[in-house]
Amino acid sequence: MEGLKRMMNVVLAYITAFFLIIMTVLVVWQVFTRYILNDPSIFTEELVRFILIWTSFLGAAYAFGTRQHMALVFLKEGLSGSSKKVLMVFIDFVILAFAILILIKGGYNLASNVMSIKTPILGISKGLVYMIGPISGVIIVIYQIMNIVEDFEMIENK
Repeated sequence: MEGLKRMMNVVLAYITAFFLIIMTVLVVWQVFTRYILNDPSIFTEELVRFILIWTSFLGAAYAFGTRQHMALVFLKEGLSGSSKKVLMVFIDFVILAFAILILIKGGYNLASNVMSIKTPILGISKGLVYMIGPISGVIIVIYQIMNIVEDFEMIENK
């Protein structure tokens, strides 16, 4: 399982880095066409916005895989021993429930509802843009299951 997690981390890191490079190139192109050529590129702003959405969601999923997501640590740091471990497992289950209910179920409903709506410039389905919600939700669920297994192994080993 550790190998799968490491592989997922590497793949997500490369995908998000690739998206960041593409966004940088597109923004530079937009600035060049607007200020140098005086003929702004039309598609770049919309495409950068969509890539930013995808990068944010995939980056959030990556953060859960590496356990570097934002957290309020004052309660966890104040606890020790089994209380701390129970809290960590509880937090992992809350994140798992959030990913299933909000990202996967809610994200799929949102994407399905706007699938027939096309974006104004690129003409692609908004549902395709919003499908990153359920996609990242599935990735987070996989990571959280791995995190919960790691938490239980940590509890058993100590």
